Amino acid sequence: MKEYGQSVLWLAYSYVKDKSLAEEITQDVFISCYEKMDTFREESSIKTWVYRIASNRCKDVLKSRAYKYKKLTQSLFDHYFSTEQTPEDSFIKKSDENELSLKVLALPIKYREVIYLYYFENLKLDEISILLSIKTNTVKTRLHRGRDLLKKMYERGGSHGR
Repeated sequence: MKEYGQSVLWLAYSYVKDKSLAEEITQDVFISCYEKMDTFREESSIKTWVYRIASNRCKDVLKSRAYKYKKLTQSLFDHYFSTEQTPEDSFIKKSDENELSLKVLALPIKYREVIYLYYFENLKLDEISILLSIKTNTVKTRLHRGRDLLKKMYERGGSHGR
């Protein structure tokens, strides 16, 4: 939980865009991991296995009828990126990271999940392929298209004058 908790929480949030629901999913994921630890076959890393469980749980929630009525968007986590900097540097960094996070969250889910797993969680293409049950070339294509969409978002919306 300590090692993957924040990452699973962010992954869940990237799917459901609801902080309290993401926290609930994160708890469910780790309970499920604990209960199913004996089924882990070591065909992939623990990290990939945990993310797979999290991804599947998120997809189940998105399909559920209850979720469709509970769709409330909340702001991104205030303290997700914490570093010791001057207040001005911290504000600029936070602003840029929030802008990027918001743009990533605005992507269609199929691009959002690969962008998140590749850039934020540093998973390899083959790990993402296994996790999402898609071909490695599909992962590459989605990364490329996701980056293109992000680039277009920045061109349309600017990036704080930089």
